[in-house]
Amino acid sequence: MAIEQDYLSKAMKYIKVNNIKLNINSNNQDAINEAIKLTGAVDVSDSFVSKKSIDARKKPDLKYVYSVVLEAKSFSKKNKNATLLKRKPEYQMPEPKDSKPKYRPVIVGFGPAGMFLSLLMADYGFNPIIIERGENVEDRINSVNKFWECNILNTQSNVQFGEGGAGTFSDGKLNTGIKDKKNRINYVLSKFVQFGAPENIMYDAKPHIGTDILQKIVKNIRCYIESKGGTFYFNTQLEGLDYSKNYVTVLTNNKSFETNFCCLAIGNASRDTFMMLKEDGFELEAKPFAMGVRVEHKQSKINLSQYGFEDNKLGAAPYKLTYNASNGRGVYSFCMCPGGFVVNASSEKEKLCVNGMSYSSRDEINANSAIVVTINTNDLGDDPLSGVYMQQKLETSAYIEGKGFIPVQTYKDFKDNIKSTQLGDIKPNCKGGYTLGNLRNVLPEFISESIIEGMEYFGGVIEGFSADDVVMSGVESRTSSPVRIVRDENMQTSKKHVYAIGEGAGFAGGIVSSAVDGIKMFENYINNDF
Repeated sequence: MAIEQDYLSKAMKYIKVNNIKLNINSNNQDAINEAIKLTGAVDVSDSFVSKKSIDARKKPDLKYVYSVVLEAKSFSKKNKNATLLKRKPEYQMPEPKDSKPKYRPVIVGFGPAGMFLSLLMADYGFNPIIIERGENVEDRINSVNKFWECNILNTQSNVQFGEGGAGTFSDGKLNTGIKDKKNRINYVLSKFVQFGAPENIMYDAKPHIGTDILQKIVKNIRCYIESKGGTFYFNTQLEGLDYSKNYVTVLTNNKSFETNFCCLAIGNASRDTFMMLKEDGFELEAKPFAMGVRVEHKQSKINLSQYGFEDNKLGAAPYKLTYNASNGRGVYSFCMCPGGFVVNASSEKEKLCVNGMSYSSRDEINANSAIVVTINTNDLGDDPLSGVYMQQKLETSAYIEGKGFIPVQTYKDFKDNIKSTQLGDIKPNCKGGYTLGNLRNVLPEFISESIIEGMEYFGGVIEGFSADDVVMSGVESRTSSPVRIVRDENMQTSKKHVYAIGEGAGFAGGIVSSAVDGIKMFENYINNDF
């Protein structure tokens, strides 16, 4: 766009400059200086990098690509990559209410959706009640470690359930593809920084925190909410809802709560809750999801393919892969964890599923990612919980195949449909025990065939991706919720006073999108009478 000095000099203005390419030894201040130079900015009063990514298309000549926001009195140079902004790109907080509601709001679940709804509720003086079926994060860590070390599962507090949600034991990835004209994502990232995350998540194109730091952040947010009048009830599971009066009574295994605002911020593993809601007459529907396996490669080889060198001087390299199989199904990488672990993420007795996890350093020897295949609603029955039953069937098969441990197989043996008896150069890097097996005994043939077709294609994109000794483990079944809790434009379910948000409700797919859904719920809450 053309930048006219006489127009811009009337008042301080914000401008965004994209596609600033500098060498990989550059820093944020270099990018800001370059933005000022490119636009001829005068009297700069504010400046910051809003995005930073790596351009590795011309290996080994790698570049950092920056986007910079400047606030200045005037800009004297035209630049094709410069765009005027109406205001600083930050979240505009809702106007507070004049009075407090009669009943305290009750939030079921303290994953990202419930966390950010609770955080805003507390900041605005609404004194939320948060019930969480699992333990607080300190006790939850002990339960999870006991499971990984001794194979003793706590079905109420594990990798899936507990303070912080399933993301607490993950890579802590904060990238998302959702549209965000109101800068809610900015708010989410800024709050993570406020409570202990590194500042680079505000601008990294693929931000991550790491499970070690995320666990501390979760505790800090809980303590802050408590300091603002919020109340937590851990080891407290939703068991029913009573609508016999003009409010709802939330029934749990410990006590009951009367409220005219109950928000279900449950995770996608809350199968018993889905069943309870179905029996209670909630409108539910099956939705598409995906299932497959985890694959592990040497991180050094991923670095070499992505960046042109094996070391981690730019951090452990990620990847994202997609393929359309000949049967019409999508095959894609999901929740890729550079320098991380495959973890036993089970939450039910005699059922086994896996996930990926990285610490903030991402310095483990292996990279891992899910390679999953789309499951469509026409694969499922008329029951809205048919996707849940399909997940459970595969998880039972995985438990049997691994005799209670993670079943592991080389890619060559997976293709040949034989049980692995030995591993190659790549060794599993797992949290929880593993044993050699045949994942073809776990997966339906249409998933296995799609994975093989996708892996062969991915081997042409990343060298060595489909090598014989690539390690596979399963089953990766919890990519997203197979159920959607139907809600209206105000996020209210088919039951009055009961609302649903986040990944378990079927309206999000990760930490940030779930958190954003929690923010949207708060906006609806404060704009309506309760």
